[in-house]
Amino acid sequence: MSIEASRSVPPAQEPARVREPDQFLVPSVHLAEKLDTLPSAAGVYLHKDRQGNILYVGKAKNLRSRVRSYFQQGRPRDAKTRALVSKIHDIECIVTDSEVEALILENTLIKEHQPRYNILLKDDKTYPYIRVTHEPFPRIIPTRRIIRDGSKYFGPYTETKHMHAVLGLLKSLFRIRSCDLALTKESIAQHKFKVCLDYQIHRCDGPCEGLISQEEYARMIKQAMQILRGKSRAVENELMQEMERLSEALEFEKAALVRNRLIALREYSQRQKVLSTDPIDRDVIALAHNDNEACVVCLSIRDGKLLSRQHFYIAHVESIEESTLIHTTCERLYLERDDVPEEILVPVPLDDTTALETWLSSKRGAAVRIHTPQAGDKRKLVALAATNAEFLLKERILQRMKREQDKSNALPRAVLALQRDLRLAKPPRRIECFDNSHLQGSETVSSMVVFVDGKPQKSEYRKFKLRTVVGIDDFQSMQEVLRRRYQRMLDEHTEQPDLIVVDGGKGQLSHAVEVLRELGLYGTIPVIGLAKRLEEIVLPFQSETLLLPKTSSSLRLLQQIRDEAHRFAIEFHRSLRDKRTLQTELTQIQGIGEKIAQKLLAKFGSVEGVRTASDEDLQTILNAKTLARVRAYFAQRETHHPA
Repeated sequence: MSIEASRSVPPAQEPARVREPDQFLVPSVHLAEKLDTLPSAAGVYLHKDRQGNILYVGKAKNLRSRVRSYFQQGRPRDAKTRALVSKIHDIECIVTDSEVEALILENTLIKEHQPRYNILLKDDKTYPYIRVTHEPFPRIIPTRRIIRDGSKYFGPYTETKHMHAVLGLLKSLFRIRSCDLALTKESIAQHKFKVCLDYQIHRCDGPCEGLISQEEYARMIKQAMQILRGKSRAVENELMQEMERLSEALEFEKAALVRNRLIALREYSQRQKVLSTDPIDRDVIALAHNDNEACVVCLSIRDGKLLSRQHFYIAHVESIEESTLIHTTCERLYLERDDVPEEILVPVPLDDTTALETWLSSKRGAAVRIHTPQAGDKRKLVALAATNAEFLLKERILQRMKREQDKSNALPRAVLALQRDLRLAKPPRRIECFDNSHLQGSETVSSMVVFVDGKPQKSEYRKFKLRTVVGIDDFQSMQEVLRRRYQRMLDEHTEQPDLIVVDGGKGQLSHAVEVLRELGLYGTIPVIGLAKRLEEIVLPFQSETLLLPKTSSSLRLLQQIRDEAHRFAIEFHRSLRDKRTLQTELTQIQGIGEKIAQKLLAKFGSVEGVRTASDEDLQTILNAKTLARVRAYFAQRETHHPA
């Protein structure tokens, strides 16, 4: 099936949309051709914008059907998907041998590129893991970095004191080396290393001098990893058998050491919370959400005991179904974790879990089942996970409110005075101000400056080159810049201002209000104009302006913001003008190219500096012939344009 496209695109306009009758609406000819040649195979697709940035990464059983569905007419879409589709300019597809491979590749690409429109899980912080190194004589160490070199990772541990307690237990149970020596069969055979104090105090068995075999050491590591996986019951049985064997062999001192290790392990096991009498290993995943944020919790239960609790926060969940959030969490969670249980309990049925279960089963080396319990003890476990998620989400919201309150209590007097004078519902903590600058209608530019809590945030300043306005039109210039700024804010879900200030009077303000209404923001974000003549504040749809005392702190703050916007716009305009001057003056002189012009400006500061420089100074850059041409050029310019 072919998709017809218009043959030409009008200059300086958006590309004509390409329509296949009653079925597809495609943004461009280029994209239409790609859609027509998509393979009907499993794989991963990447949506890209005009700049080639990756907007979204997805997987599909059938790439052709899935990707084309984005452009299908009449298909219901949420606001986030509509925004995504409006930005798609190119699509890249990677074919895989199976849906499972597509799932793994999708997660890898999402982790690498962090696309704007994918669901991204975020921790509050970087939690530590316990790492069992990939060495002939492995070490067991804490880490916050995951390096895929064959090492095994356990965690993450949300409480570091619990992690250190586990590490302390392992040190007391097993004589595992703590040094970072590069132990190999060759280095041990060559006697490169000597035993340290740990060997003398019986905390290490001396693998550096070959005092313990690699097989015996590996047996200790295997038992340690069983404890890290929550399989302490199996290790208890092994220690019990070893103690009995040593007793029968009349090795009572060694049997006493094993007994002490067994007691320590049992004490640790008794401190763990028992959630189930069922010995099946399982993870329990549930979530809680409010209007725009969700918290997902995973409880890891091993041998019926709670081993760990991990949680993630997900932003902008307004239109995302719970099953999608849980499905995505499962994919991201087990991409990082080596420990996969035989059963995963979820609160709602997930769509098409076949590929996910197949992948998890291959990773575990045994069957994995994703199950939604309806009643009984398993349903209570899901409810427990949901209760934890709800508690963490409420705690996060309360902490955010407390931070906001703390900041509000410390707000500058000028910000609070501005709230009072403008009768705003809340303090204008973030203020964005816009100004235009031009020189005789050329190089028209605009600026946006941002003040937070009364102080400039220069990292958030923005410069705008006008795209659609020709000549001098302050009203249209203001509209273009506001539309670009706040459309992007809506698309990217970035922080919105508490107050918008436009440099100008009623005309500029009324045109600004038109744009805010068009974007659905008028009434949500307060907007004012600041007229320069009398320093009067213009309010929307009010004939009377607001005149504040010249000494008021709120007026001084507005003047500071307006002047900063004006300075920033002028600075940007001058930089563009200087670039134009470089191209239209110095480079017009025969023998002076762009590189020589840049050297002249770097040394003499400006075109005027070049004109007034001495011959001796100019000869450090120019040869005699070019110097003569420069003098002739400026002499001719002064004749036609005398000062």
